[in-house]
Amino acid sequence: MKNKLQVKVLGTGTSQGVPVIGCKCKVCTSPDPKDKRLRSSILFTWNDENFVIDTGPDFRQQMLREDVDSLRAVLYTHEHKDHVAGMDDVRSFNFLEKRNMELFCNHAVAETLKREFHYAFGGNTYPGVPRVNINIIENQPFQLPDGPMVTPILSYHYKMPVFGYRIGDFAYMTDVKTIPVEELNKLKGVEVLLLDCLREEPHISHLNLEEALDIINFLKPKQSYLTHMSHYFGTHEEIQKKLPLSVAPAYDGLVIDID
Repeated sequence: MKNKLQVKVLGTGTSQGVPVIGCKCKVCTSPDPKDKRLRSSILFTWNDENFVIDTGPDFRQQMLREDVDSLRAVLYTHEHKDHVAGMDDVRSFNFLEKRNMELFCNHAVAETLKREFHYAFGGNTYPGVPRVNINIIENQPFQLPDGPMVTPILSYHYKMPVFGYRIGDFAYMTDVKTIPVEELNKLKGVEVLLLDCLREEPHISHLNLEEALDIINFLKPKQSYLTHMSHYFGTHEEIQKKLPLSVAPAYDGLVIDID
């Protein structure tokens, strides 16, 4: 993938995933593979190096499904469980690549990781724990090791600060309800946008369809995809029918190539 960015969508579901345990709705019982939504995450490849945004509870399953045997670093959007719970499984890459995993996150995520995975930090670690280096990021561009320059986009998940990320002409924004104007302006010129959209009805901490389309209409990317979709939103086929031509529901396994 020399000089190109490739994005693989690892998961497009909510904190419970789709299907939801015990639910018999038409989405959760749909036979369409595009209606099986693991917890939201992406992998992107830059110059043959792989990077992941968020390691949710399905991280191991996602790495196996995509046959990933090398991972250079992980970026985190925020500290909720459905975005950090799989961090322990980076230890497989420690073993494969004989190096620590580089994690990029804000202070709140770092504190959560140290609390949830306390056994990986401090002086009394034991063999087999994940070996990681935490790199604290602020709201300013940063360089990934062997990777691209990344621009954080600060947004809010109700009142919780969440980082979206812009990489070249691509941007990933999940778990978003509001984006300050100055941050929205950082997204101008993106050609491909992957954006949070929980459902049609309003929600306190996620964009609904009307709000997501307002942002898309303001930014006017060539192509937009919706992610973090609830089973209340409908099936993949039903969602597609509600969208303009330049917008589509993302699905697990979707591959996007960006020059």
